[in-house]
Amino acid sequence: MTLEIKVGPPQIAIHQGHSVLLTEPDGQIVWPTDKGLYFRDTRLISSWSIYANGESWDVLNGGAITHYAARIFLTNHAIETERGSIAPRTLSLVLTRSLDRGLHEDIDIINHGMEAVEFNLEIAIRCDFADIFEVKSSRIVRRGRITTDWMEPEQRLLTTYRNQDFCRAVGVRAHRNKSPASYANGRLSFGVALKPGASWHTCLLYELTDGEQEFQPPPDSFAHVGHRNLEDSRLGRVLVQWRQSTMKIHCGNDGFYRLAQQAIDDLGALRMPVEGGDHLRFVPAAGLPWFVAIFGRDSLIASLQSILVYSDFGRGSLEVLGGLQATERDDVRDAEPGKIPHELRVGELAHFHLVPHTPYYGTADATPLYLVLLHAHWRATGDRELLERQLPVAERCLQWIDEYGDRDGDGFQEYQTRSPKGYENQSWKDSGDAVMYTDGSLVRGPKALCELQGYVYDGWRRMAEVYAALGQPERARELRDKAAALFARFNEAFWDEASGFYAYALDGDKKPVLSVASNPGHCLWSGIVPPERAGRVVSRLMQDDMWSGWGIRTLSARHRAYNPYSYQNGSVWPHDNGIIALGFRRYGFAEETARIAHDVAEAASYFALHQLPELYAGIAHDGANFPVQYLGANVPQAWAAGSVFALLQAMLGITPDAPRSRVLIDPALPTWLPALTLRDLRTGGQTFDIGFWRDGEETRHEVLKGDPAAVVRRRESWQLWDEEERPGLCPGPAGVSGPQTPLT
Repeated sequence: MTLEIKVGPPQIAIHQGHSVLLTEPDGQIVWPTDKGLYFRDTRLISSWSIYANGESWDVLNGGAITHYAARIFLTNHAIETERGSIAPRTLSLVLTRSLDRGLHEDIDIINHGMEAVEFNLEIAIRCDFADIFEVKSSRIVRRGRITTDWMEPEQRLLTTYRNQDFCRAVGVRAHRNKSPASYANGRLSFGVALKPGASWHTCLLYELTDGEQEFQPPPDSFAHVGHRNLEDSRLGRVLVQWRQSTMKIHCGNDGFYRLAQQAIDDLGALRMPVEGGDHLRFVPAAGLPWFVAIFGRDSLIASLQSILVYSDFGRGSLEVLGGLQATERDDVRDAEPGKIPHELRVGELAHFHLVPHTPYYGTADATPLYLVLLHAHWRATGDRELLERQLPVAERCLQWIDEYGDRDGDGFQEYQTRSPKGYENQSWKDSGDAVMYTDGSLVRGPKALCELQGYVYDGWRRMAEVYAALGQPERARELRDKAAALFARFNEAFWDEASGFYAYALDGDKKPVLSVASNPGHCLWSGIVPPERAGRVVSRLMQDDMWSGWGIRTLSARHRAYNPYSYQNGSVWPHDNGIIALGFRRYGFAEETARIAHDVAEAASYFALHQLPELYAGIAHDGANFPVQYLGANVPQAWAAGSVFALLQAMLGITPDAPRSRVLIDPALPTWLPALTLRDLRTGGQTFDIGFWRDGEETRHEVLKGDPAAVVRRRESWQLWDEEERPGLCPGPAGVSGPQTPLT
């Protein structure tokens, strides 16, 4: 028998909207901790414990029922009372929690003993109202004043934090309780008297206030709502509707099927509502618990990854981020006209401008990625109205790339913070030590990372197709010419013939940084690599120092700074691997694409619920170990979940082309995934069900629903976005040309 190992953080996490609850496995929040009830970038509750006559309870089991609800089963120690001792394991205590606007908490106790019992049930609650940045850094500073009021008639405890005009509050109201609550010494207390076999119940309703609005949970109990009758709760119905609105994936490989289903649920759980304009928009929050916020790069990439599954993420991200586009230069926030934001926060530190996240613009890649998503959303939906409405935003992005992204006018994109509180690194590898020379020393800026050049190249080419479709051929030709020139410059300056690989970056002196990292894999995705070099890039990324067996590492294991347990210097990131897989397939490397998909999916099978974390350790897969989760990784995380669909898209070679009323495919299923069916694949006004299966060494397909003529089989090639030009020709350095194919 094979031992099944599940790894993951020892905690219970539930979340919904702007609220997150993190507890220990027994449901408690034990101070000091980074756990708690978070709401709009503020930790409202920092400690929560439950006692019977001062005695704690033993946890039996517990976990999340859905992303927004959890249940924990506990039992008692020996409890001394006036009527005598209550024997251990006599009482059962069940905590059931559901986040819906506020937090609804059910507390149910049953006396399984043969004697009547009486005791005091006590719940100790403390609130610190710490800003999420301070909790994460373990440096909490109290700036305002906390007050607590107990209202006996209303059975309501109100704790309020005020610092000038900043306010957060949490109200805890006892509801449907079988005995009245009292409050003293920081504890809510209930007298519990139970005959043999009797039960006792109360609800605690946690009402959350951001200073302007109060968010109240539903009064109805969630205690008896589970997976079989999700429709009995409002959020259950929302979850069912979400699953119905997305593309469905069916396959015989149980592990990959469970991974895909969990990824769909994770993306649904991370839908974050953003008010403004004439309608509510939803963008993918970056991840739990630290990044339930508008997050430029993550929202754009997650929207790209999930474009086939749920294209509305693209609309929401384009509208929301476009509305936050910078209009003036502000060095404290690293803002420049036309720049797409990195991160928006609404906690105390942001409110008083103690952090620059109001929003903060310290990202060099969100602006070109905005162009990539705008084109991809149009190709997936055919939504010309959105395209034309967001075109002014795109124009300002293009202008920023020329005027600010290229800091020194050499034709490359560089970054360097101007803010005293800004980020040293402003690509997806944004930790302070992520960009290093081969000797491990930190690279001096401004830094021109290789993937930034690819994103701009791709953005220019995609926008050329957009302008051609909008009847602006001169603008389209201008962008194609700029892309061709960048292609030549990039391959001249970044390619290292000796190693057969691209430089990680150019430093502030324009010298190549030859550290071997995963970033050049993104250049394959962008198409800035000529075909005769693609095989060498693929081969280098699949060597043992980069290939862990669980996926491609962020940094070579031969590098002096390699650490498999680091954040970005040797760890494995699922989203990084998904993008690289798309690049591999773009150049026809189907076998290597399938290997990435297989090994990332195998890693996922070891994590609880088949839920991919933000990252995991880059230790080698030697047949006798299992993946190790990075301490503090976000779970769930939007682009980790989205990586599943990037891998799927790469294996099936799907390119939606709604403006031409078709879907392009070139499937290459591996032996470990011999058959797969997509249902409710929506592109433009059409909906398809498509079955794929292996037949010998070939992969065949059948259109089960929709117009079969609209599903066009075309072999992957290195082809232009703009089909007005002759396919198959792309000017490169020294007259290089070859086939190419786009992947959204």
